[in-house]
Amino acid sequence: MAKITYVEHNGTEHVVDVANGLTVMEGARDNNIPGIEADCGGACACSTCHVYVDPAWVDKLPAKDDMEDDMLDFAYEADPTRSRLTCQLKVTDALDGLRVQMPEKQI
Repeated sequence: MAKITYVEHNGTEHVVDVANGLTVMEGARDNNIPGIEADCGGACACSTCHVYVDPAWVDKLPAKDDMEDDMLDFAYEADPTRSRLTCQLKVTDALDGLRVQMPEKQI
């Protein structure tokens, strides 16, 4: 289980425990975190679960695969370094303490 902090665009923080094996997106969905829409349900077929990863975590996460990188082309104000799709981040104990911030909007 990992404690993950989801930060809304307005600065409101939500700290939740997310079970190993779920994705960061599922953790947001299951805890009613606003700002992550996940329209495709986690199939990496949209960009509505886009977040900005805290700079301290960028190098600790697995690399983006080509599909995620392609989908991020459609994300609102994607950052080449910090933007990730939460549906592609599988929760493990190694993600304990992860901080992600939602963009102003999802598209």
